[in-house]
Amino acid sequence: MTPTATPVSAPKTATGSRSVTRVVPAVLAAFLGLAVVFIAGHAQSGALHQAAHDVRHSTGFPCH
Repeated sequence: MTPTATPVSAPKTATGSRSVTRVVPAVLAAFLGLAVVFIAGHAQSGALHQAAHDVRHSTGFPCH
């Protein structure tokens, strides 16, 4: 008698949880990006403000 291998299947995952795991990091990254732009754009430090201003000009972002 020869031993038979049992088929191994991939673990089942809920499709809803897979889409949530992709959306959450994207939302957090967008929030972080907007926070950096907002903070740098409204900074009172001259060097930080000028650096952000130069980046806005180089990327074509309207600033004034």
